[in-house]
Amino acid sequence: MPPGPRVLVVRFSSLGDVVLTTPLLRAIRSRHPAAFVTVVVQARYADVLAGNPAVNAIVPVEPREPVAGMAHRLAPAAYDARLDLQDSFRSRGLRRALGGAWGVADRRRAARLLLIWLGLDTYGAYVSAAERYFSAAGGLDLRPDKAPPEVFPTVDDEARAAELAPRECVALAPGARWGSKRWPARHWRALADRLLARGLGVVAVGGAEERELLSGPGIAEAYGLSLSTTAAVLRRARVVVANDSGMLHLATAVRRPVIALVGPTAPAFGYLPYGVPAQVLERPLACRPCSPSGSDHCPLGHHRCMIEIEPEAVAAAVEGAA
Repeated sequence: MPPGPRVLVVRFSSLGDVVLTTPLLRAIRSRHPAAFVTVVVQARYADVLAGNPAVNAIVPVEPREPVAGMAHRLAPAAYDARLDLQDSFRSRGLRRALGGAWGVADRRRAARLLLIWLGLDTYGAYVSAAERYFSAAGGLDLRPDKAPPEVFPTVDDEARAAELAPRECVALAPGARWGSKRWPARHWRALADRLLARGLGVVAVGGAEERELLSGPGIAEAYGLSLSTTAAVLRRARVVVANDSGMLHLATAVRRPVIALVGPTAPAFGYLPYGVPAQVLERPLACRPCSPSGSDHCPLGHHRCMIEIEPEAVAAAVEGAA
C-alpha cells in the first residue's frame, strides 16, 4: 500500500469535544487507510483516543504548556494536512509556530452570539458539532458516516467495570464542568430513589469531586476512574442520564441510549447526542440560551432551566428508554 497523507489534528479539550472528533478520525482512516494521523490533545483527555485504530500518534499537552514547546515536539514532521478543530488563542499560536496551510473548523461563533444576545437563530438546519469538524478537512475528501463517536476500553477496563456496575443498570452522571449545566443534587437523589424503588440498578459516574452530587444507599459508585474505565461502566448500562456534559458524549461513544438534561445552552449549538437513541429534556424559557457552554451560576439567579426539569419526567423517560 502506498504511503498515505500525514495528518495533524489539534483538539485540546474538553471531554465532549474530544469525543466528537472521533467520527472525523474514523472518516480519515476509512478514506485514507494508509494515513498517519497525529492528534494533539490535553493529557487529561488522551485516554479517550487510546486504542483508537484511526489514530497513529497522540501528543498529550498540558493546559498551560507553552506553544513553543508544543511546536518543538511537532516540528520535525512534514504534514500533508493540518486540521485545527479548536480554533482558540492557543491553537492559533500553534498554527503560527508550525506554519503551513491549515483547515479550521467552523465553530459558528457569530451565529451563537446572535442567538444568545439577540435571540436571532441564524443557524438554519441542525448540524452536529461532530460534522462541523469536517469543514476543516476539505482537502481530504471526507463524508460523515452518521455513526456514533467511539472509544475503546481495554479488557482491564471492562473487568474493573464489571466489579463496579451491574449489567443493565441505569447510569447517572450528575456532574458538568459548569454549575449552570448541573441538574440539582436533590433531583438526582429523587430520581435515583424512584429508579431503585422500581427495582432498577443504579450506578453513578463522574470525577471524584462529583461524589457529593449523588451518593448514598443503593447506588453503586464509579467515581474518579479513568475515562476509558468510565466508558466501560457506561457500556454496561441500559440507559444513561446525563447533563449536557462530556459524560453525555462518552455514553454515546459506547452506543448507549441517553437522556440529556439541557439547560443554559441550546440544541442549535450542535451538541445534541450524536448517532444513538436519545431523549432531550429541556424547558422552553425566554432566557435560554444564556451561555455558549455554561457558567458557574445562572446569570438571573433562578436556574429555572434545570430546576423545572422534574425527576418524575426523567424517571418516565428512563422507563420508556429501558
